[in-house]
Amino acid sequence: MAPGVMAVQGGAGNDFPAKLTSQVVICSIIAAFGGLMFGYDIGISGGVTSMDDFLLKFFPSVYRKKHEARENNYCKYDNQMLQLFTSSLYLAAVVFSFVAAKICTRFGRRMAMRLAAAAFGIGVILNIFARNVVMLIVGRLFLGAGVGMGNQAVPLFISEIAPARYRGGLNISFQMLITIGILCANIINYFTSKIHPNGWRWSLGGAAVPAVFLLFGSLIIVETPASLIERGKNEEGLKTLRKIRGVEDVQKEYDEIVEATETAKKIKSPFKTLMKRSSRPQLICGTIIHFFQQFTGINVVMFYAPVLFQTMGLGSDASLMSAVITGSINVVSTIAAILLVDKVGRKGLLIEGALQMLVSQVAIGAILMTNLTATNAITKPYAYVVIILISVFVAGFAWSWGPLCWLISSEIYPLETRTTGFFFAVSMNMVCTFIIAQAFLTMLCHMKSSIFFFFAVLILIMGSYIKIFLPETKGIPIDEMNERAWKKHWHWKKYFIDGPIDEEAAPKGDHQKEDL
Repeated sequence: MAPGVMAVQGGAGNDFPAKLTSQVVICSIIAAFGGLMFGYDIGISGGVTSMDDFLLKFFPSVYRKKHEARENNYCKYDNQMLQLFTSSLYLAAVVFSFVAAKICTRFGRRMAMRLAAAAFGIGVILNIFARNVVMLIVGRLFLGAGVGMGNQAVPLFISEIAPARYRGGLNISFQMLITIGILCANIINYFTSKIHPNGWRWSLGGAAVPAVFLLFGSLIIVETPASLIERGKNEEGLKTLRKIRGVEDVQKEYDEIVEATETAKKIKSPFKTLMKRSSRPQLICGTIIHFFQQFTGINVVMFYAPVLFQTMGLGSDASLMSAVITGSINVVSTIAAILLVDKVGRKGLLIEGALQMLVSQVAIGAILMTNLTATNAITKPYAYVVIILISVFVAGFAWSWGPLCWLISSEIYPLETRTTGFFFAVSMNMVCTFIIAQAFLTMLCHMKSSIFFFFAVLILIMGSYIKIFLPETKGIPIDEMNERAWKKHWHWKKYFIDGPIDEEAAPKGDHQKEDL
C-alpha cells in the first residue's frame, strides 16, 4: 500500500485512523541504519579472521597452524584470542543495552541512537589504527557499546511510530539492513583480501559509513509520541502523533498512550514489575526466542562463513565468494519477510523457517560426516551441495527467525515494562551471540560435523515451543497486546487472573499471589 492510503488499526471499539506516511517510512529507514552497523560487523569479522595478513600480524600461531602441511580441517582456527576478537563485542553490547534502556526512558529513543553511532565510530577508529591485540579488542568493545545501544533503541523506536497494520514490515527494515550490512561486508572482504598487507584495515574501516549515517540521521528524525508523553511532553507528543499518522483525528490513540503512560508512572521499579506474575508471559516468550534465534546456528554461518568454506577445502577466494552468495540470499529472503509478515503472521513464518533450517542442518551434518575427515579435502560437488544447503538454511532464517525475534520482543510489552523487557531480549541475544562466537571454533574442533546435529536438535525444540506457546500478534495495536493476545492464549491467560499491574493499588497480601 502506498504512503498516504488510509489504514485502520485495532478493533473491538479501538479503531485508530492512520496513513502510512512518508515521515514514518523515512524515520524507520534512518533508524534501521543501526541494523546496518550490526550486520556489517557480523559479516566483516569472519572475512577478516580468514585473511593471512590479519592473522600474521595479530595471531601468528593461527597463521602457522592454517598453513601446516597436514592441518586439521576442523581445528586450524581454534584459538581463544581469535574468537575473543569476534565475541568481545557482545560482552560490551550486553552492558550497554542496559545503559540504553535507561537512556531510552529518560532521554528518548533518538538520544540512545546518537550515542550508539558515536560509540561505534570510536570503535571503528581504534580498529583501523590497531597496532596490537589489546587495541584491537578495545576497539571491539566500543563497537559493542554501539551495537548494544542501537539494538535496544531502534526496534522500539520503529514499533512505536509504526501504524499497527504495518508494524511488522517496517520493523523488519531493521533486520533488512542487518542483512544488507552482512552482504556489503562480504563483498568488501572479497576485494580487500587482495590488498596487501592492510586490506583488513579497509574492511574494518567500512563500518564508519553506517555509523555516520545513523548519527546525522538521528538529528532529523522525530521522537516517538510514546516517549514524548512518557517524559511529560504531552503537547509535543500529540503534535508528533498527528504528523506521523497524517490525520488530525488521533484522539483515541493519543488517549490510549496517555493512559498507558499514567499506568507506567505508578511503577516505581520496572525490573521488579517485570518479575510479577502478570508480566511473566511476555518476559518468557520475548527472551527465550532470542536464545533460540542464536542457537539456530545462524551466526556459525554468518561469523565464520569464509572459515567454514575453507574447512571444506575451498580456496580463499572461493570461500569469500560463497559468503557473498549466502549474503545475497539473506537480503532477498528478508524482503520476503517484509512482504509476508503482516499477511501470514508471525507464528506461521517462524514454524516454516524452523522446519526449513532443521532439514538443512541435518543434511549438512550428514554430508560432512561421511565426506570430510580431519585431513582430507571434500570433493567439489559435495562442497557445492553444502553451499546450496547453507543457502537454504539462510533463506529460512532470513524470512523468519532473523527479523521476527526483534519484532515480537519489541511489540509484546506494555509501556510500563517495554524498555526494560526489551533490554532482557537484547541481553539474551548478545549473551548467546557471545557464547556462540567464543565457543564455535572450539566446538567445531571437538564435535566436528556433529555440531550441525547439535543445532538441529535445538531447532526442533524451538519450533515446537513456538507452535505451543507463542500467541499471534499480527495487526494488534501495541498497547492492546495484553487484552487481545496474552489474555486469550490457552496457557498464558491464567497469569492475568489477579488483574492489571499496579504497584500502588495492590494490597500487601497480594505478594503471596505473585508466585515470584
